[in-house]
Amino acid sequence: MPASAPDLHAVTGAFGYSGRHITERLLSRGHRVRSLTGHPDRPDPFGGQVEVRRLEFEDAARLRDALRGVRVLHNTYWVRFAHGGTDHALAVERSRRLFRAAAEAGVERIVHVSITNPSLDSPLPYFRGKAEVEQALRGSGVSHAVLRPAVFFGGRDVLINNIAYLLRRLPAFGVARGRYGLQPIHVEDLAGLAVEQADRREDLTMDAVGPEALGFEELVRLVRRAIGARAVVA
Repeated sequence: MPASAPDLHAVTGAFGYSGRHITERLLSRGHRVRSLTGHPDRPDPFGGQVEVRRLEFEDAARLRDALRGVRVLHNTYWVRFAHGGTDHALAVERSRRLFRAAAEAGVERIVHVSITNPSLDSPLPYFRGKAEVEQALRGSGVSHAVLRPAVFFGGRDVLINNIAYLLRRLPAFGVARGRYGLQPIHVEDLAGLAVEQADRREDLTMDAVGPEALGFEELVRLVRRAIGARAVVA
């Protein structure tokens, strides 16, 4: 009998930051990967190994078709900042449409990247929206894993690279007073968790955090030492 074809995994934004690392892991394991993206013309770092489909949030039939044959959907889609006509409320609605299309297309498992401490009661649209997306996923009827990272580091991360950028260029870096801790996770570790959870069946929600808990000021000082910056941290 002929060998069965490798599983097909879809990754929202396979050429982006966390999506790229998840895709690398999937390809290294012999899986086929389809990128679902709003920017299909972005440079392909995988030399044509990844199939590209446009994310058609406004067309349910096309969105469903883009998910045909997919066994696992790895979802990293979100909006960091409201801009133009796109805000967190729209990102929530688009996520609902994506999960609905996945269920209708027969996707068996969704691995969703969320954030630590989402809350439906949060006054912040970012965290409230993340909680609403999780709620929509739980109601989709599709087997799922929710990964809740705090801060990524490694490669092209946003927060830590921005801290380093400012420390190199400013004479002083101000830190607001208060107790707020972080447990950064390396993006490769997150990718490993995502691929591991793809092969499970039970629904679960887990904090995807690293072993070290740092205060924000401690993190800033750690970055300052690592890059040899002279900025005063106060």
